[in-house]
Amino acid sequence: MNNYATEQFTPSEEDILRRYFTNLDQPVFALVNLPEVVKGALFARYSRTHKSLRRLFLDEFVDDLDISGDHSIDATVGLAKAEELYQRVFVEYGDDSVAQLGGVHLACEQASNLLTKVLEWGRLMSYLEQSTRYLSYDTRIDGRYRYHRDPEILGASVGTKYVGEMDRIFETYAELVPLLQDFYRSQHEQGNDIGDLAYRQTIRAKAFDAVRGLLPAASLSNVGIYGTGQAYEALLLRMRAHPLPEARSYSEMMLAELRKVIPSFLRRVDVEERGIAWSDYLEKNYGAMKEFATTLTQDLSPNPAQEVELIDWDPDGERKMLAAMLYPYSHLPETQLVDVVDEMAGEQRLELVRRYVGDRANRRHRPGRALERLDYRFDVLGDYGGFRDLQRHRLLTIEWQALTPDHGYEIPGSVLSAGLGERYDGVMERSRALYDLLLTDFPVQASYAVSMAFRVRYIMQFNAREALHMIELRSQPQGHPNYRRIAQEMYHQIAQKAGHRAVAEMFTHIDLSAGEDGRLQAEKALEAKRSAQ
Repeated sequence: MNNYATEQFTPSEEDILRRYFTNLDQPVFALVNLPEVVKGALFARYSRTHKSLRRLFLDEFVDDLDISGDHSIDATVGLAKAEELYQRVFVEYGDDSVAQLGGVHLACEQASNLLTKVLEWGRLMSYLEQSTRYLSYDTRIDGRYRYHRDPEILGASVGTKYVGEMDRIFETYAELVPLLQDFYRSQHEQGNDIGDLAYRQTIRAKAFDAVRGLLPAASLSNVGIYGTGQAYEALLLRMRAHPLPEARSYSEMMLAELRKVIPSFLRRVDVEERGIAWSDYLEKNYGAMKEFATTLTQDLSPNPAQEVELIDWDPDGERKMLAAMLYPYSHLPETQLVDVVDEMAGEQRLELVRRYVGDRANRRHRPGRALERLDYRFDVLGDYGGFRDLQRHRLLTIEWQALTPDHGYEIPGSVLSAGLGERYDGVMERSRALYDLLLTDFPVQASYAVSMAFRVRYIMQFNAREALHMIELRSQPQGHPNYRRIAQEMYHQIAQKAGHRAVAEMFTHIDLSAGEDGRLQAEKALEAKRSAQ
């Protein structure tokens, strides 16, 4: 049973699309025969539009491209000669080394917000995801609200209830967006220094921020992925073993499309003694650990926890980091350099840090790898919407627990001020009730019903270099208040709880303000850039 909407194109549109997309009727497809800069620009635009990638290409890109010589190309036809070539290269050079050198842009549309986290697990891939902060989710596809309709749930006795409750959640979201926009307009006058577009975009973004917590995890998103053959192989092996049925069925569509462009790179995925054995291993391990952990902890209640808690760090981390800063510029072993650091006065240590960091004109100027010498591990209990944004920092270590309504939720202050708290609460209770209804028969899919305002528990572990990048970026005033608060608290705990003052001093571009006007300032800056073009 296929519950994905199919887009319709005219014969002339199909003629153009066949040259550049590996299919015209599935939610997963690869991009081929296009300049890399065009593929990148398509994906960038993708995150801020309701349009599918193929429609976006037709409406906004194709007129600017010279496609006059592409009439004979058909991307929907398999590449037999390329397959033969890859096979010969593989035999001579080996699978893994060659599979790192061929990449594919893949569009993954109509994926739930549970599936997007599966798609974005790999560290060595690039992703762009459709934003809940810039797009309203009251638009529909084929007349239906944009949430995943799991075939198993729809085929069960709860199917009608699932659709009805989801529709009501989306209806409330659609009703609250304009009400929040009216509220923000009443609180923030436009002023002569603010252009119409910047003002409208600011009001829209603030309203979307306030109500995005209503959206359930079943909400659909589009994800653009760029990765190597090796990275796609690892992703598919994990997806084929994943407990979420949507992930397993989606992996089959991905494999079919990827084999149209990099067939040999993925030849092991469904070979019995290779990929299948690997996926079986992952699936069995998941089942064994799930059973064991449940037995150990099912009768325990969670201890009270802060939203952000630094739970592990190296008390000697700064000493080791300072020695690592000296290492490439000296002739001494690192153990001896630690002794040198121990002999340094406090001001000398700070001078070493200042020289190593240099004059950071902006937050993109990042110090070197000596900062990777020490780690911080945080246990976070934050809303699922904020988690989605922080999970994108994949080079660090991040693990999360199942999404449930058990950890409660927080109502945004603006929703309360606008007098809409009761309606917000109503959606949360509807979400909780639907989750409980699904849990017995569909324990994995039950998370689809959970609204993004509910909290999820997750671990984030990163070195000081990644901390500098992530915390400075996520503390910027145009960011969502929920993840800004988490980033700011991480900074405070590194400085105060860990006592790593030298590390804290490097955060010269962190923003610790409340950030009320951050979105407005960002839109004004964007408007200035548009005017300068």
